[in-house]
Amino acid sequence: PLPVTSVSIYDYKPSPETGVLFEIHYPEKYNVFTRVNISYWEGKDFRTMLYKDFFKGKTVFNHWLPGICYSNITFQLVSEATFNKSTLVEYSGISHEPKQHRTAPFPPQNISVRIVNLNKNNWEEESGSFPEESFLKPQDVIEKEKLLHFTDDPPEISSANTSSGWPDFNSSDEETTLQPYWWDSETVTPESEDEFVSVLPREDKNNNTVSLIEKSTSAPLSFFPVQMILNWLPPKPPTAFDGFHIRIEREENSTEFLTVDEEAHEFVTELNEPGKYKLSVTTFSSSGSCETRGSQSAKSISFYISPMGEWIEELTEKPQHVRVNVLSSTTALLSWTSSQESDSNNTIVSVVSLTCQKQKESQRLEKHYCTQVNSSKSIIENLVPGAQYQVVIYLRKGPLIGPPSDPVTFAIVPTGIKDLMLYPLGPTAVVLSWTRPYLGAFRKYVVEMFYFNPATMISEWTTYYEIAATVSLTASVRIANLLPAWYYNFRVTMVTWGEPELSCCDSSTISFITAPVAPEITSVEYFNNLLYISWMYGDDTTNLSHSRMLHWMVVAEGKKKIKKSVTRNVMTAVLNLPPGDIYNLSVTACTERGSNTSLPHVVKLEPAPPKSLFAVNKTQTSVTLLWVEDGVVDFYKVFCQQVGSNQEIKLQEPVSVFSHVVTISSLLPATAYNCSVTSFSHNSPSVPTFIAISTMVTEMNPNVVVISVLAILSILLIGLLLVTLIILRKKHLQMARECGAGTFVNFASLERDGKLPYNWRRSIFAFLTLLPSCLWTDYLLAFYINPWSKNGLKKRKLTNPVQLDDFDAYIKEMAKDSDYKFSLQFEELKLIGLDIPHFAADLPLNRCKNRYTNILPYDFSRVRLVSMNEEEGADYINANYIPGYNSPQEYIATQGPLPETRNDFWKMVLQQRSQIIVMLTQCNEKRRVKCDHYWPFTEEPIAYGDITVEMTSEEEHSDWAYRSFRISYADEMQDVMHFNYTAWPDHGVPTTNAAESIMQFVQMVRQHSTKSRGPMIIHCSAGVGRTGTFIALDRLLQHVCDHEYVDILGLVSDMRSFRMSMVQTEEQYIFIHQCVQLMWMKKKRQFCISDVIYENVSKS
Repeated sequence: PLPVTSVSIYDYKPSPETGVLFEIHYPEKYNVFTRVNISYWEGKDFRTMLYKDFFKGKTVFNHWLPGICYSNITFQLVSEATFNKSTLVEYSGISHEPKQHRTAPFPPQNISVRIVNLNKNNWEEESGSFPEESFLKPQDVIEKEKLLHFTDDPPEISSANTSSGWPDFNSSDEETTLQPYWWDSETVTPESEDEFVSVLPREDKNNNTVSLIEKSTSAPLSFFPVQMILNWLPPKPPTAFDGFHIRIEREENSTEFLTVDEEAHEFVTELNEPGKYKLSVTTFSSSGSCETRGSQSAKSISFYISPMGEWIEELTEKPQHVRVNVLSSTTALLSWTSSQESDSNNTIVSVVSLTCQKQKESQRLEKHYCTQVNSSKSIIENLVPGAQYQVVIYLRKGPLIGPPSDPVTFAIVPTGIKDLMLYPLGPTAVVLSWTRPYLGAFRKYVVEMFYFNPATMISEWTTYYEIAATVSLTASVRIANLLPAWYYNFRVTMVTWGEPELSCCDSSTISFITAPVAPEITSVEYFNNLLYISWMYGDDTTNLSHSRMLHWMVVAEGKKKIKKSVTRNVMTAVLNLPPGDIYNLSVTACTERGSNTSLPHVVKLEPAPPKSLFAVNKTQTSVTLLWVEDGVVDFYKVFCQQVGSNQEIKLQEPVSVFSHVVTISSLLPATAYNCSVTSFSHNSPSVPTFIAISTMVTEMNPNVVVISVLAILSILLIGLLLVTLIILRKKHLQMARECGAGTFVNFASLERDGKLPYNWRRSIFAFLTLLPSCLWTDYLLAFYINPWSKNGLKKRKLTNPVQLDDFDAYIKEMAKDSDYKFSLQFEELKLIGLDIPHFAADLPLNRCKNRYTNILPYDFSRVRLVSMNEEEGADYINANYIPGYNSPQEYIATQGPLPETRNDFWKMVLQQRSQIIVMLTQCNEKRRVKCDHYWPFTEEPIAYGDITVEMTSEEEHSDWAYRSFRISYADEMQDVMHFNYTAWPDHGVPTTNAAESIMQFVQMVRQHSTKSRGPMIIHCSAGVGRTGTFIALDRLLQHVCDHEYVDILGLVSDMRSFRMSMVQTEEQYIFIHQCVQLMWMKKKRQFCISDVIYENVSKS
C-alpha cells in the first residue's frame, strides 16, 4: 500500500494522562490496506503493534503511561491477503516525519497546608540561626497551629468550623502547644547545586526565604512573620514525573513560582504580610526528548491571614435548597440551608434582572436590577411586577467568599391593566383603551375577544391582537370586522418575558353589544288608506338567528308621530297613517344597547275629502255645514252656488275655514244651493265633497216660542235641584252616623263620564241614596232601583269613604245579619272589570302559561317581557301592574310560577329591576301544588334560561322566611330580597290572632321597599286573593298614617280595574276591615302617648 503522508497527535481530552488521538492522512484512491502498524519508543523501550480500529483516519489510544515521553512514532499501512492457505503481508514505507508526544502526569495528592504563628521576640538573631532549644521553652514560645488538608475530593467541613468573624485570641477553644513545630536543618541542605531545592533554609532569611511582599518598616507587626508549611504526596502510580511546581499568589497582584524535585513532599516559607493567599501544586515531567509538561492543577488552596496573625480557611460549601417566597408585588423572601450560622454578615445575595437583558435599553420598564446587585439581606426589595429575576447566594467568612449556590429564577406576577374602556366606531368596529400600572415590566399586551362564531357554531376566547410593551402608560387598539348586533366580551392581559410566560388578569374584561347596521328601505306603497313599507338588512347572507337584534321600529313622523314595532324576522310593515301629511319614514334596527336608523324616506299623502258632510240649523238666510275631519288638514275651502243660476251668489270666492263647522249666511230664503267642501294640506287640495241644501221659508213657527220658554224653565229647575243636592250632601255623613249606617254609593256615583245623569230613574236613585238609612229598610236596599244596569257597573268605580272615628260603629253595622251589608258590597265588586279585554291571555300559545283559566291579565295593564324571540306570545306573562300609594306602577301582581314559566318570571324580575319578591303561599298546600319552587334549593347557583340565580342567605321564622338572591345576566347583576309568608291559607285569611303577625309582615316589607328601584312583585297561587289582600293592606297602612278616613270599597274597586278578582273572597274583604280597625287602634294609642308627653312637658 501507499505510505502515510502526514500524522497529527492530540491529547485525548477525557484522559490526557493516558490517552491520545491519532489522525493519519494517506492516499485514498487505489490504496488498499487492512491494518496499521504503529511503532514508537516508550522512554527507552521500543514498542510496535498492529491496529485496525481506524475510522476515517482517526483512532484513540487510551493505554499509555502518564508523564512518559513517547518518541519516534511512525505509522505503516499493512495489506494482507490469503493464497493457498498462506497469508501474504506487505508493509508500506514510512514517508512522514516521525512524531513524539508526552502524556500529562497525574497531579500530586493530599495537598495540605499549616500556618504557624511565631513570636519574633524570642528569636535571635544576628547569625540567622535559631537554636533548637529556644523552641523548647514553653514559657518563651507560644505557637498556634491549624491544619488544612485537601484531596481531590472536596473535604467535609463540620459545622464547628463554619462560624464567621475573626478568631478570638483569648478564646478557650484555641490550643497552645508546649513544643513548637519546626524542621531539622540537616534534612533541608541541598546535596548539590544542580538539584532542586526542596526546602528553603530559615537561616538565610534575607536571601532565600520566600517573601511575597517586602516587610513594612513604617509599622512593625508584632504577629509576623508567620510560617507556612505546605505538604503533599506523590501522584498516583504509574506516573513518570521529575518534580513539582509551586505557585503562591497573594490578592491577585503578586505571584511567585517555585520548583522542587520529585523527592520533596514538603515546602516551608514565611509570610510577612496579611492578605488573601492562593496556593497550587502541580507535577511536571521533563525527561526525554519531549517538551516538559505539567499536570493539571490540583484543587487550589485559599486562605486569609489577618493583621493579627490569625488565618481563615477556604470556604468550600455552597448554600443548598435555595427558595424564594414572593411576599408582595415588590418584595420577596429568600431561604436556604447551610452548616454556617445564619448571619447577615455571612452571606452575599446577588440579584440580577433577566427581563432587562431581553429589552432594548430605551424600552426598559425595570431598571433597578439590570446590573447585578449584591446585598447581605434575605429580603429582596424594589422588585417590579412582571419582571423575572435570578438569585445566587454566596457564603462569606471574613474576606473569603465561598462557591455560588445553584441559581434560582423567580418571577413577579404582573398586576394587570386598569381603566379598560370601550368606544364604539359603528356597527363593526370598536376602540379599546386602557392604562397600565406605573410600576411594571411585561413583554406584550394580548387582546382577546369572546363571542359566538356563526361559522364554527361555538363560543370561545380567541386572540385578536398582540401589542408589544412600551414605556407609555396608556395604550389602545382598534378592533374591526366585528359582526353587527352581536354580543362580545373583550379581555386585555399583560404577558411577561419569563419562561414560562405569566399573564394577568382574566378579570380585566368588558362586554359590549355592537350596533346593528342601518336598514335600507326598498319600497313604499300607499293604497286603501294603508302605507306598505318594505326594507332589507345587510346582504342576502345575513342571519339574525344568533344576533342580539330585538325588533324593528318603524316610524312615520309628520305632524303626528306614528310608531310600530315589528319582530326581527319580518321586514315589512303596514301603517295606518292619517292622509294629508308629509311623512319622514324611517326603520330602526334595535338591540338591547343600541340602534341604527335607515336613511329617511319622504312620502306625501294627498289630503282626504271631508267625511259625513251634513247641514244643520237651517234658517231662511243661513245654514250651518258640519263635517268630520279625516287626516291632517291645514284648512278647508267652502263654496256654495245657487241651483239653476249661472251666476254665483255674493260669495265671489270660496270661504277658507280652519274648523270642521261653518255657517253660510246671506242666503236667499226657500232657495236650493249646491255646496262643496275641499280639504287643503301642504297646499294640495283634496277631492271636494258636495251637499245640496235648501233655506227655510219666511213663515213663523209657533212651536219655537213654546220650546224656548220650556228650555228656560228647565234650566232654572235643574239649577235649583243642583243647589239642593249640594246642601243635602254636606249633611249626609252626619245623618248617616246618627242612624248607625252608611251607604255604599255616594254623590259621586251620580256622575258618569263627567256629566250629570238626567234620567229620572237615576234621579230617584240618587235622591234615595241621600236619605238616612234609618228611613228606608234593608229590604228596600236589596230591591233598589239600579239606574245603570250591570253594564254600567262594569265601567264605574265604587266608593264609600268612612271617617276613622266612626269606623268601629261602621263595622258593627256592616256585620249585622251575618255580614249582610258586607255581602252586598262584595257583590257589587264582582261586576267590576267584566268588559275589560284580555286577548293576549286567550291566545293558544299563552293558554299553557296560565295556572288557572279564569284568572287572566287585562291587556292594558299586563306586564310585557322584552324578548329576542319575536314570536307571537313571547312577551306574555300572567302579571299586571297595580297602582300604589306612591306610584302608578308600585306593584306587580302575578300568579305563582309554573315549571314552564319560571324562566319568564326571573326575566321579569331582571327587566323590571325589582328588588323585592313577596310570596304569600307555600309550594304545596293540602297535597296540591300551589307554586313551583322557582329558586335554588342550596347556595349552588342555578341557571334559569339565560339568567343565573344564586341564593346568598336564608332565614326561617315561625310565620315567614327571608331569602336573598343574586341574579346575573351577561354583565348585569342584581340583588333581590325574597319574603315568604307561610301561614296564610288559600282562599282564606289568617286566624284572628294572626292579624298582628300579618301586619308586622306587611310593615317589614314596606320598610325594605324604600331601597327598591323597581316595582314590588307580589304573588300567591293565582295572584289575586292573598296577593290583592296584601296590596290593599300595604296601601291602607300608608294611607291611615296620613288621613282620617278610609275608602276600602273604592280601593278594592280600583285594584279590580287593573287585575280581575283582586281580593278574591268576601272573607278576605272583611279581613281587610279588621286589619284597618287594628291600624286605627294603634294610631290612636300613639296619639294618646304623644298627648301625655306634651302635657307633662307643659306642666314642667
